Amino acid sequence: MSEEGDTVRRRRKCEACDRRFTTYERIELFFPAVVKKNGSRVDYDRNKVKDSMRLALRKRPVSAEAIDEAIARIEEKLLSHGEKEIGSDRVGELVMRELKRLDKIGYIRFASVYRSFEDLAEFRDVLDEVSATSVRK
Repeated sequence: MSEEGDTVRRRRKCEACDRRFTTYERIELFFPAVVKKNGSRVDYDRNKVKDSMRLALRKRPVSAEAIDEAIARIEEKLLSHGEKEIGSDRVGELVMRELKRLDKIGYIRFASVYRSFEDLAEFRDVLDEVSATSVRK
């Protein structure tokens, strides 16, 4: 089993020629389809989630490993959801929750785009929310 737990490595022997070889078997996970705001459905795309998180965390002190761990938690929640479809808004909220854990600035960056802030007041609300949670800790 690989470190990620999704691949099994096996050594085998060909019965015809007696040569040994290695096979890799990957566990196939079925994520729910993502229903976009316009009603269209797309396959879940790990790279899209990763790219959006990396963009929000650009030039921030967050390791690639921490981002991968956050994505693994998001995917675990998606799989445990048990449904065949999930709204893109729910995926966005899961990403925001993980970004908030990782880096407040990255969270604010993502939230400003994801929530399509129209004015400064909406931006200030998120800043106040982050400030309030930082003070409580």
